Amino acid sequence: MKALVIRPPHDLAVEEVPSDPLGPAQLRVHIRAGGICGSDLHYYQHGGFGTVRVKEPMVLGHEVSGTVVEVGGAVTGFHTGDRIAISPSRPCGQCRYCLAGMPNQCLAMRFYGSAAPTPHVNGAFRQEIVVEAWQAHKVGDRISDAEAAMAEPLSVALHAVRRAGQILGNRVLVTGSGPIGVLIVMAARRAGAAEIVATDIADEALAVAGQAGADRVINTGSDPAALAAFGADKGSFDVMFEASGSQKALAGGIDAVRPRGVIMQVGNSGAEMTLPVNVVTAKELDLRGSYRFHEEFAQALTFLNSRLIDVRPLITASYPFTEFREAFALAGDRSRAMKVQLTFS
Repeated sequence: MKALVIRPPHDLAVEEVPSDPLGPAQLRVHIRAGGICGSDLHYYQHGGFGTVRVKEPMVLGHEVSGTVVEVGGAVTGFHTGDRIAISPSRPCGQCRYCLAGMPNQCLAMRFYGSAAPTPHVNGAFRQEIVVEAWQAHKVGDRISDAEAAMAEPLSVALHAVRRAGQILGNRVLVTGSGPIGVLIVMAARRAGAAEIVATDIADEALAVAGQAGADRVINTGSDPAALAAFGADKGSFDVMFEASGSQKALAGGIDAVRPRGVIMQVGNSGAEMTLPVNVVTAKELDLRGSYRFHEEFAQALTFLNSRLIDVRPLITASYPFTEFREAFALAGDRSRAMKVQLTFS
């Protein structure tokens, strides 16, 4: 079969790769749609991010949906022809963090399309893949393959909102209106936020955030002082989600968070960030991180299948995987794209 393989230094090409044998508890899946994530872009454009580098050939991709074409003999509940979304999160289930209920912190995580471990973990940008049956989640008839492939980034947003704690009735600030930031807007609205303000430096991204449910959008590129008004009387927001991975956005938002408010750091650019610790101390702010997800993947499918969260406004375009150069070029242009996907039919 064909797959989209990255080779160092960031040389991407369609290559032939072998099919994997099917185990008794596994499913063979024909991939239908796959979203290009920020990490895929980093691998393609820069050969990695932070200290993570592509050192050997690796199949990219982890935001995928597909159709079951073969079912292992011990599998129940799935049949040939079932449409599914695939969780790329594969914790070991045996380390101390898995046993403590934190599988996203697994010491032996095998997350699709990751160059963090060596050997690297191949991803799902391929014509077919063999998965564990527990990775598969059924897709409803009313949603498309493209929508189903959004389950992974939605899971990231749902995990962040869960980590933030109380959202109902609270005022929320989201800095960074890329795909994850916009999905956080959607998830926070579904969780009962009373007011949501979203910021970014691109008007195009802010337009999508507004469509997704933000009550107010602010371009902090054209108006760097726009958040200052929210800093009166020690701050206005109960919860801040920092989704850009920008130190400037993090520091700029802290003044707008009220004493004992929660700051959720979600964005990860790979670069180290600093923050005004004296302000964190004086305002008794609660700084939390949010990393990946696990059980939220099933919740994401519940929201998608019922369209309680409608991700269609985020999907900019789909390209055949053989046209990956055009797809990655568009995905890297924030003035034109929110989420670009590949098709593998």
